[in-house]
Amino acid sequence: MGKNNQDGRSWRRSSRCNNGSCVEVAALPGDRIAIRDNKRTDDHMIVLSHQAYTAFLDKIKNS
Repeated sequence: MGKNNQDGRSWRRSSRCNNGSCVEVAALPGDRIAIRDNKRTDDHMIVLSHQAYTAFLDKIKNS
């Protein structure tokens, strides 16, 4: 489920996020993905290509 905020992006977080310490992701133009800390939404975000984001998730899943 997406959450729009002041930056106009639709941020999503995992359904497994139940303790408040989560990351959120949003699709960006140009086949990019933004990642941020849900408690610091006005802070910086990490932007990855879709390919790099997929590789990142694969590493996490296989660790």
